[in-house]
Amino acid sequence: MQALDSPDRITELRGTIAAKPALKRFYRDVYARYAGCIAKCPAKGLAVELGSGGGFVQEAIPELITSDVLPYEGVDRVVDATRMPFTNGSVRFLGMLNVFHHIPDVEAFLRESVRCLAPGGRMLIIDQHPGWIGKPILHYLHHEPFRPEADTWRFESTGPLSGANGALAWIVFVRDLARFHREFPDLRLSKYQPFAPVSYWLAGGLKAWSLLPGPLAGVATGLDRALLGISKDSGCFVEIEVVRR
Repeated sequence: MQALDSPDRITELRGTIAAKPALKRFYRDVYARYAGCIAKCPAKGLAVELGSGGGFVQEAIPELITSDVLPYEGVDRVVDATRMPFTNGSVRFLGMLNVFHHIPDVEAFLRESVRCLAPGGRMLIIDQHPGWIGKPILHYLHHEPFRPEADTWRFESTGPLSGANGALAWIVFVRDLARFHREFPDLRLSKYQPFAPVSYWLAGGLKAWSLLPGPLAGVATGLDRALLGISKDSGCFVEIEVVRR
């Protein structure tokens, strides 16, 4: 396997996603959530995905600009989320999947979002949620750092993908929501909705293995629905929608 932060991993990443029907189903679900959010955005302006990596979002939303902090082959733009190259008010939509918890200075990213988003523009952040299923996975089984007790939103990063705090989205938008409102009054949290309790992890994420061969991909989706019916906090991922006032 290539080093985690190497742009040379792109062929490996795309191959992993393409080879796993259950993982592709998860990505398609995320892209459908993007499309639903875009439909509520202003008609004019750029629609951008941050951290596109090995995804295939343009198959679902052709007009979306793909970007990544790493110079992956085939990505439209190289973009640092804390210093975005977009003019003031020029962006109507920002989407990100499993990116927020890798941003070492999320305050800088939120300031940039305020600057770049048009009034009424939206961000859709899909990230990890430390619910009753997710918390032990993130703490004991996942390779990324997970620090829900962190007293700051920032962390020392070892690299774009190796550096992380898997609890960061929950910290900013749940634990420290009052601080978010106070420090970013031009942003409004519209939605914090956990989903996907087990399907992503059973698919093995971006690892080579999977517990869900093709015919079982739909079974995992049904299990997700059943668990969410029992407890909304069973979701291991969360859909976070933020609106620029």
